[in-house]
Amino acid sequence: MTTGLPMRVPAPGLPARVRIHEVGPRDGLQNEKNVVPTAVKAEFVRRLADAGLGTVEATSFVHRKWVPQLADAEELFPLLAGVPARLPVLVPNERGLDRALALGAREIAVFASATESFARANLNRTVDEALAMFRPTVTRAIEHGLKVRGYLSMCFGDPWEGAVPVEQVVRVTKALADMGCDELSLGDTIGVATPGHVEQLLAALAEAGVPASRLAVHFHDTYGQALSNTLAALRCGVTTVDASAGGLGGCPYAKSATGNLATEDLVWMLDGLGIETGVDLAALTATSEWMAEQLGRPSPSRTVRALSHKES
Repeated sequence: MTTGLPMRVPAPGLPARVRIHEVGPRDGLQNEKNVVPTAVKAEFVRRLADAGLGTVEATSFVHRKWVPQLADAEELFPLLAGVPARLPVLVPNERGLDRALALGAREIAVFASATESFARANLNRTVDEALAMFRPTVTRAIEHGLKVRGYLSMCFGDPWEGAVPVEQVVRVTKALADMGCDELSLGDTIGVATPGHVEQLLAALAEAGVPASRLAVHFHDTYGQALSNTLAALRCGVTTVDASAGGLGGCPYAKSATGNLATEDLVWMLDGLGIETGVDLAALTATSEWMAEQLGRPSPSRTVRALSHKES
């Protein structure tokens, strides 16, 4: 990596530190055509943690029929003992929670939708039916002392419904907050958000009593807007950003969804702004290069490609 780059030039109105919620091992690998071996997944998680990522979403306890790429959750999770990071897991319902609890998981996430079409496609339920399904899961998780994250997809646009009214997103987000979710991740599942839209939604949520301190943002880079949208969210007070090492991922139930914001691209921007993340960019880049070799294709991350080219 070139010494002194990116040059650190802080900008006003931004947080001093950002927590990156790494989703590559779960949200990234669930969209792969081929199943990645369990040992490779475990090594991926370990390398990400060793690169300084303090939160690495490990896997998902959904039925293997729906996400066969993550059918090895029971085999994988015990291999992660001793990994120096928070290891949240996705659970769809109480059965998934039971599986996670049996393995000693300390953090879970549930996955809701802001739109009826995606709720039907992803959960085979209406939005309100899905919320009703999550309520006992969240309640039991809290009773067991677990932290709970609520994912909310299609916050900025839906492939079937088009534009999604801000008030609709606020209603579902507030329902998850009132249910007891510690953190709420706003998903731009098909990557159509723009900075003004991000600012408008965050302002509406603040007015509804959901502060930026409880929010995370999860942008896809379909139209090349993920970093600009992230910067807009940071200016609004958000300090948790979801990203995927190497830009892995998409969404198996929304075919227009392309890769997540690449963690390396995010770290490059944050480093340049003088914002602390605790992430070693060189180690992270090496990890994504290694994972790209396992998958048999180059990383879509621009930063990974740029740094790899310089080193070669």
